[in-house]
Formats: sequence, structure tokens, C-alpha cells
Amino acid sequence: MSNTPMAASPLTRAVLEIDEYASGLGWDQPARLFALVDTARLRVQEPGLAAQLGLEDEQATIGLTPIEQDEIPAGKPLDEFLGTIAWPDSVVGCALTVERLMLPPSAEASVPEGLSGKKLTQWVAAHPDRQEVRMTVGVLRDGARDSALRLREKDAPTEVLTGAGLVPGLAEALSATFAD
Repeated sequence: MSNTPMAASPLTRAVLEIDEYASGLGWDQPARLFALVDTARLRVQEPGLAAQLGLEDEQATIGLTPIEQDEIPAGKPLDEFLGTIAWPDSVVGCALTVERLMLPPSAEASVPEGLSGKKLTQWVAAHPDRQEVRMTVGVLRDGARDSALRLREKDAPTEVLTGAGLVPGLAEALSATFAD
């Protein structure tokens, strides 16, 4: 968490930690899913895992530890995959980091009528104003949300945008993984 502000909420710190981790892996990476667990509870209930993660000496009594999950299946749409997830009670939240192409709001008016799916994706990929972005979104069982956005062209820790409402659709999909 070297670039993570200590004054941030535990969820914001976890999202920024995941963003920093993903940044270290470089671009053109697959989506990655993380369970978020209470760090203090993890140290008590799973001391071996806490030691493996380097958490046994941490002084913080509050915080969230992201634990990367198995790889997301390549051929399955992300929304379908997320619909298959059920978290155990020990998981207090989850986060996902994914890369996408985005267009500025000014480009929305120029989207050709009737494009959807693969054709829309191709059109966006060919648009001169497209931006590659890495989105990291985290949610908690209690409804808290946070996000971090990093543009490929401004790939620096000081250029990461954070906020709870940056990627509402993805936050909704992640929150749904906690629905009973």
C-alpha cells in the first residue's frame, strides 16, 4: 500500500491496493476478482494465511485484505460469471479489476444507430477518441462502494481517479454477488 492514503476508508485503501497491484502487472491483463476480508479477523481465524500474506506484524486493527480468487473463465461474459458467485460469511466484500475501452461523453452522439454487441465494440475500438482504462471496483456487504480508474495514457499513481459512483453498473453487479 505504498501509494495508498492512510486517511482513506478501509474500502478505498483496498481498492487502491488492488489498483497498485494490477498496475505492477502491466496492461492487457485479464479481469481479476478479489475477496475482501477483515484483516484483524483473518489474523485471528487464519494465522497461517495471515503469515503467508505478511500480515502477522501489521499494527492496524481495522482494514481489509484483498485475496485474489481463481482466474475468471475467459470464454464467459463477466456478468454471467458474476451471477454464479456466492461468498462465504467470512468475506465482507469483493473487488474486481478489469480493463475496458471508453469514449468521452462527447462521442456518444456519434454512435451509429442500431449498433450493439460485437459491432459496437469494434466501432469503439476504432474510434480516434477511445481511451483504455483500468477500473477497480470494490463493494462491501453493508452497501459501501468505491472505485479507482486509471487511464493507460496517464498511467501513474498520482493520476488515479477514485470515487464511489464512478462505475455504478459494475458496483451493482458485484453487490448482487452478496444477495441472498
